[in-house]
Amino acid sequence: MTAKTARKYLTANALPSELKKPRYWKTRSNVFSSIWPLIEDMIGKSPGLEGKTILAHLIEKDSTLYKLEHLRTLQRLIRNYRATKGPEKEIIFSQELIAGRQSQSDYTSMNDLSITIANEKFDHLLFHFILPFSRWEHVTISFSESFESLSNGYDLAVFALGGVACEHRTDNLSAAVYFKDGEGYFTSNWQELMDHYGVKPSTNNPGVSHENGSVEKSHDLLKKDINQQLYLRGSRDFNSVKEYKLFLNKLIEKRNSTRKDKIIEEVAHLKNLPERKYSVPVIFDLTVSKFSTVLINGSIYSVPSRLIGHRLRVYSHFDHIKLEFGNQIIQTMPKIIGKKERSINYRHIIHGLIRKPGAFANYAYKDALFPHLAFRKAYDILKETNETSADKNYLQLLHLAAIGSESEVCLAIEMLIEDNIIPMALEVKKLVESKLGITPQIKVQVPRLNDYDSLLQTIH
Repeated sequence: MTAKTARKYLTANALPSELKKPRYWKTRSNVFSSIWPLIEDMIGKSPGLEGKTILAHLIEKDSTLYKLEHLRTLQRLIRNYRATKGPEKEIIFSQELIAGRQSQSDYTSMNDLSITIANEKFDHLLFHFILPFSRWEHVTISFSESFESLSNGYDLAVFALGGVACEHRTDNLSAAVYFKDGEGYFTSNWQELMDHYGVKPSTNNPGVSHENGSVEKSHDLLKKDINQQLYLRGSRDFNSVKEYKLFLNKLIEKRNSTRKDKIIEEVAHLKNLPERKYSVPVIFDLTVSKFSTVLINGSIYSVPSRLIGHRLRVYSHFDHIKLEFGNQIIQTMPKIIGKKERSINYRHIIHGLIRKPGAFANYAYKDALFPHLAFRKAYDILKETNETSADKNYLQLLHLAAIGSESEVCLAIEMLIEDNIIPMALEVKKLVESKLGITPQIKVQVPRLNDYDSLLQTIH
């Protein structure tokens, strides 16, 4: 400051802030003063109304008096009104986190990260489990917010952790909570799972996500971290789901390693695990029907016809099913979501249809016997050219795919259709053998040993 200014403060024996006088005058007139009661009424009735919307409405009425340059003035007036006379705001009450008291879980969509498996889009969710006190976390890849996914995710998390917290909080997932007359109740399945672990279930109030705030905030941090690691990796494509799981597991392990002290403290307060997981496979026996199918959880699956009449042991996991004959696993297949669905593999039944082609026309699961659009096109063309023999001719195509390469047969059918040739089995077979099945001739020239002798002589 200048010497003159310093002398002023010394003479007054006061600080600059003590000499400062409030300004009561205005540098410009308030264009909203005459209609301010109207504006107050508008924002009182509609608290979400914004200044920009109100100003646009006023400009429509009188563009000579109200201008866009008045926006900041109006926003300041509205802000001051809401701060002094507006409605009370919701308060977020900070909570004391106690070791071992609570765990939380929720789902988060990963689709916005554009992850692919073998260059195919991989839409999925992550079941995200955390301990709010220590921030220990665990994730499981899921495809729906089903009870099977929920129970499996919880099972894997607590067994990886080595114990359970006294309480577990979820959002109002339909797999865990249902509502009746405005009241929320836990589903019998979820209550049974919680009882299995001796844990008290809890849930946040509908629409109040911050009550599950620890895991909600962790979603953002986790996804940001995953995104950064994908940038470092240089690719968002993985060769398989297994490779993607390893990537996630390594990242979670790294994140948990930074919380070791808190985790050790919290684990000491956790309850012991039961002897087994809740979502262990449901095991039961059944007999293969004469239709070469089995009925599992209300859905139909085909099996090889040689198993007709035999007793199989079923291991029904949350996402897949294993069939065992004797002590040998003879078939593993993805579990169908929902009831009254079917999973028919044409390879299981094509040999029987070849012997009885007349059964194809009204076969209950006929739609499942078109493994690719090209096969459907071929069948339609065969029907148009000779309807009486179409079924028999199509089954011969399907038989070629079953005993050979489905992809090669499919490609041959597409090539014949493109050339306006009827895709008969004989034509497809010729094409597969002549054009698609050519084995490249590899000629390996045997090196002359004399060359090595001359090389050694050169070195010496």
